[in-house]
Order: sequence, then structure tokens, then C-alpha cells
Amino acid sequence: MFIGKPSQGFLEVTRKLALSAPCRTLSPASLHPILVYTPRPNFRTQSVQVKAAQLPQEPLRKQFKDEAKQRRAAVKQIPHHLHGSRSQYNDWELTVGIEIHAQLNTDRKLFSNALTSANDEPNVNTALFDLAFPGSQPVFQTPTLLPALRAAIALDCDIQQSSKFDRKHYFYQDQPAGYQITQYYEPFAKNGHITLFDHDGIAPEDGESITVGIKQIQLEQDTAKTILQPPNTMLLDFNRVGHPLIEIISLPQIHYPQTAAAFVRKIQSMLQSVSAVATGMEMGGLRADVNVSVRSRRNDPGPHSYYGISGLGQRTEVKNLSSFKAVEDAIIAERDRQIDVLESGGSIEGETRGWTLGGTETKKLRGKEGEVDYRYMPDPDISPLIISGELLRHIETSIPTLPDEQVQNLVDEVGLSLKDAKTLIALDGGERVTHELGGLLSASNSIFCREQVPASALSSIISNLLQDRITGRTAKLLLSLVFHGDRRNVETIITEEKMGLEALSPEQYDVLARKVLSENPEMVAKIQFKGQMGKLQFFVGQMMRIGGGKVEAKKAEGVLRRQLKLDI
Repeated sequence: MFIGKPSQGFLEVTRKLALSAPCRTLSPASLHPILVYTPRPNFRTQSVQVKAAQLPQEPLRKQFKDEAKQRRAAVKQIPHHLHGSRSQYNDWELTVGIEIHAQLNTDRKLFSNALTSANDEPNVNTALFDLAFPGSQPVFQTPTLLPALRAAIALDCDIQQSSKFDRKHYFYQDQPAGYQITQYYEPFAKNGHITLFDHDGIAPEDGESITVGIKQIQLEQDTAKTILQPPNTMLLDFNRVGHPLIEIISLPQIHYPQTAAAFVRKIQSMLQSVSAVATGMEMGGLRADVNVSVRSRRNDPGPHSYYGISGLGQRTEVKNLSSFKAVEDAIIAERDRQIDVLESGGSIEGETRGWTLGGTETKKLRGKEGEVDYRYMPDPDISPLIISGELLRHIETSIPTLPDEQVQNLVDEVGLSLKDAKTLIALDGGERVTHELGGLLSASNSIFCREQVPASALSSIISNLLQDRITGRTAKLLLSLVFHGDRRNVETIITEEKMGLEALSPEQYDVLARKVLSENPEMVAKIQFKGQMGKLQFFVGQMMRIGGGKVEAKKAEGVLRRQLKLDI
């Protein structure tokens, strides 16, 4: 099959695949894709080989950082007045809208039963549908909806009980089908909002707080991971194709770069707090695109309107920002570029631009494709997504406490300072420990005192928990001992009381799994034949109870899945 724009040459795709049953996960030996640009006369082309190849010995990230340092050093030599004064920017109003793409915390892909693991060898977690094989059909994986609903509820969206999937057409090597499945016309969530406070790091000009609207949240597929190997080779890892994403689209209501970075940071924190995502920007699990426009305060309102907000200037989009600092820096650079263009008598073109790590300016990637160019159409192979009211009520009542409420509880009930409370909540495992501390204070009818649970002891408990040296159950016991007067060093308590996590062997996990499964044959049948996967966590809990604090939940679930043959 051939994909690609004629001006770039045809992209010949040859896949050596052992054809197997539909939806069966392909093994490494069965997948050897090789993508080669086939030249046409009078066109300059380059070959692109895609394989499970090794990365270059010198990381590109290090090359980019070294180049960025040189550019920043050069910028410092430019006289200050050439950078533009603050009064110059005061004549212009910046407006920013943000689109956040977040990988959902799921085991399976959106429309196939292939695994979503990001740590496996390249091109091993793929099903026929992920690679767009003719005749393969999408099968919506229901569990992928649950983290998406938690995210939408956390962002105070209106959940649509009926939503539909659409095809967004474009041709690029990281999208085998030539289109992406998304929810353009009828997304599952609309009309949300998020409030940012001064302690979230918003710009001083925004005052104590600012509320930013969420236009919609939509389910969609991720694309393949592209790895550039200079000078002219691109490696494609199809493990990521079909990974469930949500795209969170904000209204263009942000006017300062610092506030934009705070917006993305808080969105990530909220998604992590409700287990909607497993990783954040630092691990590539969340990416942001920013739409930037400026308009003169001295003239009439701008001629453009986006998402119902009028009077704006022509916007450009800066794509694939992978850190909070990149969000802020890219907006500053694009704002300055647009102001310079307009003040010199030019006009802004609607286009897609890129940002390099540590860079000083955005660079044009391509002319911005309009909505019509994507040729959106309803996907005829996927039925509407119906969400029951009962499911919504269950998630609303079981969703974890959001970070703002956690912080307020620690300040009001435990007596921590705002800074200390935010630091604890930001830590993985911090919420569990501080929640237990609040319970101890309530039971003893006392007020928090720093000397009662020293910061060093609290940090040591959390550190051991994060490094899997102790279980959550042991962390609670340690906290109780310190709270009630045990002044031994936490490490000493763990050693002397033999509280450290002693890893079980694979054989011991197998024995425990067989025991709990044999004691509940009816529940096993419901999982295997009726697909009631939620009951799997019952068996995980049973293994942890019998194991006496030595069983790790993730390992237990993996053993249970293998014995129940759920991953075949």
C-alpha cells in the first residue's frame, strides 16, 4: 500500500507479518516493518527505515541542550533594548488557548486488546487493527472509558450520555490508517472549567485567582512514536499507536505565559490525583499544544473568533510541548515574534510552528490545516458510546479527593502551612500518609504539632514507601509509632522491627494466586466468561491479606492475569 503526499514521493510500506487471528497481539518475531520513500523523477527524497533499532550513541537531547546553551549565550550578548521593552508588550494583548493530550491509565489500547506498556521492546504490543490491516475492525475497550470519566468529572464537565467517534484524515508515517479516530463533533464531555489560584503560580496580573473554561474533552487514539536518527533515518515504534488519549481543549481565556504554564501543571496534578493518567510530562505521558494570538490595545478588536470568543488576532499553533517551562518559553517567543511582525507592518499567517528544547524562537513547520482539510466524518465502524447514569453516579461518589481540597484539609484540619501542604500533596504517596496523620489527630482529639511528627520522620516514611521498601500498611504503622512517641530513627524502626518489604519469589506468588482462585470458582467464571474485570481486584486484595504485607499489588495482578489467561 502507498501513503504520502505526491510532492514527497510515495511512501512504500512493506510489512513482513505472520497473519494470525484478528485482534491477536503480534509477537516481536512477526513484526518487521520497513518503510522506504520510493523516489519519483525530479523529486528529491530521502529513505526512511523503520525498525526496532538501537538509539544513537550520543543522545539527541544532549545535542539539543548543548546547542541551546550556545544560543542563549549569544542572546545575552545582544543589547537589552533590542529585546523589546515591557511597555512595548503593554500595547498588545496576548491570548492563549491550550490543547492537552494525556495518555489514559489503562492496560489496553482504545480499539484493540493489545497492551499499552511503554517500556517494552519496540513494535511488540500491536494488533492488526493498530497497523490498519485490511479487514481488521475496531473493538472499543470499555475499561478505557473509566479514567476518561474521572478526568472529566474532576474538571467539572457535563458528561454526554451519548457520544460518537469521527475520523480525522491526514497522511503521515506515524498514522498507519491515514486517519485518527477522535470525537470532533460529539465528544463525551463538554463545558468544564478549572480555577487557578495565586499559590498555583499564576501571573501576578491575574490577581488571586482566574477561572479558565474547558470547551470539551474527547477520546482519541495516539500515534506511533517517531525517533529521528541523523542524518536521514526515522525509526517508528508502533507500540504507542492506538494508546487511549483524552484531548482537553481550553477556551482562549489565558493572557499570560506564566498562567499558561500553571494551567498545564494543575491539569496534570488533577489527572494524577484521580488516577486518570499514569505518567506526566516528565515521562511523555502528557503533551501540550498552545494557540497564540496577539491584538493591539490601541485599535479596534481583532477580526477573529475562536470557540465563541471574538475580537482576537490571527492565531498560530505551537505543537508538542513536553514540559511546563517549554509551554511558558514557547508562548513568550511566539508572542514576541507576532508583535515584531505586526509592528513592522506585516501580517500573521495561520500556521503550525515548532519549539526546540532550550530554544529562543519558534519555527514554521507547515501552513495550518483548517477543519475542512482534515475531512472529518463519522466513523461508520464504531457505534455510539452510551454512558449510563448509574455508572456516572458510581464514579462521582468514588472519585478521590482533588488536590485543592486535600491542601485545604491539611491547612484547616492538620494545621500545616500552605507551602508544606502543597509539597506533601505533590509527592506520590504523600496523600496516603497525611490522610492517616489526620485520622490519628482526630482519634486523639489533638492539634498537629511539628515536634510530634518531625519532618525528617515524615519524609523518611514517604521515601521508603515510594521506593517500595515498605508497604502502605507498614507506612501507616510507622506513622502511628512515631505519632505516639517512638523517637527512634525511622530506618532503625524498620530494621529492628523487621518491617522491610521482603520480596516474594515468583513461585510464592503462583501458590497464593492458585489458592485464592480455587476458593472462589464462581467469581473466576464471572471474570473469564462474563468479562467482569472489576472482580480481579478482589483476588488481589485476598493475596495481599494472606501475604501479610509482603505482596505487591501490581505483581499480584500480573500473576492472576496469567493464571486466568486474560492476556492471551
